[in-house]
Amino acid sequence: MRLRQIEVFHAVYVNGSISAAARALNVSQPAVSKVLHHTQDQLGFRLFHLVRGRLIPTEEGHALAREVSDVYNRVSSLRQAIRNIKGAGGGGHLRVAVVPSLGLAVAPLAVSRFRQKYPDVTFDVQTVHHADVFKALYERECDIVFAYDPPPHPRMQHVTLAKGRPMLLLHEQRFAHFPDPVALKLLESEDLIGLGITGPVGDLLAAEINRQNLAIREVVSAQTFYIAAAIARYAQGITIIDEFTARACAGDGMVVRAIDPKLEFAVQCVFLEDKPPSSMAKKFIDKFRKALVEQQVQS
Repeated sequence: MRLRQIEVFHAVYVNGSISAAARALNVSQPAVSKVLHHTQDQLGFRLFHLVRGRLIPTEEGHALAREVSDVYNRVSSLRQAIRNIKGAGGGGHLRVAVVPSLGLAVAPLAVSRFRQKYPDVTFDVQTVHHADVFKALYERECDIVFAYDPPPHPRMQHVTLAKGRPMLLLHEQRFAHFPDPVALKLLESEDLIGLGITGPVGDLLAAEINRQNLAIREVVSAQTFYIAAAIARYAQGITIIDEFTARACAGDGMVVRAIDPKLEFAVQCVFLEDKPPSSMAKKFIDKFRKALVEQQVQS
């Protein structure tokens, strides 16, 4: 299949009709119909059935769509990259990924401060989960990633920007009797939210809890620290999450407390070894480092 055939097939598959596909592609209906018929003749099987005015994919059409989707997405990404390069003059557009925890306050602060100094620089900011860091870089979804202790890979370079800590986010009035810092031992009598979160912070906590042989009651397990923080707020409860999420979610009766012993994880910037950061990206990395420090020193 040629690229134009892939585009037309994908448009018809997604939109369900020749007319809608033509509008999506900004071409005439006869042009779409001609390419589609030619594609079916060339392949030797039908891709759609006409049912009540809509084109319904055949089994062969569904099977082909699964294969075409990846190609179409890659082509779309390539076109977006070309537009970015043209519009930003090379190096003036930064594609950044962050773990969700850093997307609440640190990344927005860093981007805002950076654009105050470099207003012509544009950004594409997305979130990425711990296990997908290398995939995001390898597939060129982003140029740099900010994450907690990202998994090692021979093709990735790591630059440590700061050390972070797991901290408690708790309802101030309900847990007014808690000291600061709070020994993990004191949590055995409480219902905790979010300890089931996997990744570097969750693994760090689990190792310490096992070392002390503590019996912690986890009543709710969340996939992201932000959800754990939100549940703790509504339940007037308590959760252990990374300090950046905790500080971003503090207020309205919720406060942050350190835990004892002090546990640390690395906040790192990661990039491909064969695609080091541009000079503009290096400046943003420095701004991101300063945003991390600013979030850590806030009360």
